[in-house]
Amino acid sequence: MKRKKLCIVTGSRAEWGIFYPLACEIKKNKKDFALSIVASGSHLSSKHGLTRREIEKDGFRADRLVRLSAGDGDSPEDILQSVAAGITGFSRAFTDIKPDIIFLLGDRFETFSAATAAYFLKITVAHLHGGERTEGSLDENLRHAITKLSGIHFVSAEAYRKRVIKMGESPESVFNVGALGLDNLRKTEVLKKEDFEKKINFRLGRKNLIIAFNPPTAETPEKALRELKDLLSAASELADTKIILTKPVCDMYSGRIADFMDSYFSRNRHKVRIFESMGRVLFLNALRHADAVAGNSSSAIIEAPSFGIPTLNVGRRQSGRIKADSVIDCDGSAISIRKGLKKAFSEEFRSFCKSVKNPYGSGKTAGKIIEIVKAMPADPSKKRFFEGVKIGDLK
Repeated sequence: MKRKKLCIVTGSRAEWGIFYPLACEIKKNKKDFALSIVASGSHLSSKHGLTRREIEKDGFRADRLVRLSAGDGDSPEDILQSVAAGITGFSRAFTDIKPDIIFLLGDRFETFSAATAAYFLKITVAHLHGGERTEGSLDENLRHAITKLSGIHFVSAEAYRKRVIKMGESPESVFNVGALGLDNLRKTEVLKKEDFEKKINFRLGRKNLIIAFNPPTAETPEKALRELKDLLSAASELADTKIILTKPVCDMYSGRIADFMDSYFSRNRHKVRIFESMGRVLFLNALRHADAVAGNSSSAIIEAPSFGIPTLNVGRRQSGRIKADSVIDCDGSAISIRKGLKKAFSEEFRSFCKSVKNPYGSGKTAGKIIEIVKAMPADPSKKRFFEGVKIGDLK
């Protein structure tokens, strides 16, 4: 039987970290599948750590590279140019590779470019993490656009499955498999505190806070910077607390966010360790040894609850997402951030978080995806708009 040609498209360090378990599962099933990887976006940017190397360290290689014309620019015009360049670059890559199915994740602009290219080349797109809402980001609408360009949907929760179906996708093409990134919790090397400290060249404190902050692109850059400044200021006031700070991936306004983080680090080297990219292994071990995580990253919503630690979710970037009970929402004001950090570090709330259930599942998602893909025909039928949802059911 002819092997199905599967292609993973990744444009950032975080995206590859999530895709890694799926790549491993495809590799295990090499009798049924041939894997190719297309790398783009910040993977190819020296400013963002050239994280393409992480793909290679994990025992894989990027078969094609798609460079975006804007380079490291982060203005709306730069992002638009990158979208256009991405459509051209991905169309060339897909024409060369000729995959049967392309796996895309989430809502980023380069993902939208890849979905557009695949759609016009009549290649089936399998989309992960569709149906979710992130109202503080322009990516909110890109996610839903990618859903409509995709033929297979692997969602992370039942509410998201229902939402994708309400968008007109056939129920037979929508599968609730949980969050793929949680597979890493089972497979990633566990580092003792002393070994982790050696790896990052930084001694942890009595208390430790991870801050992962990305630009909320639906807001103004001024508001984004104000939220970051207030968060870092409040974190600095915490007694006996060390901070692990991760820079944003390439996105609108990300340059200004990264510059302010660099400035903050230069003034607080004694208690802050900053990273362009931690990589999957170090970031997950950072969650293991942290007392809390703060910011507006999806990892703080999806992965952090599985470690039994509090999350302080700052601002509107993740607004609309399903959240575990260990997540504290604050509006991004200085007062709400300080109040949220106080709760996150309280003994009562930290104890409560240890028993919280993660609504995104407990892993084993990659295996579910592969079994579903195995059962699919080599040439899926053309998708049709699903009319089965009654108006009264739309709430």
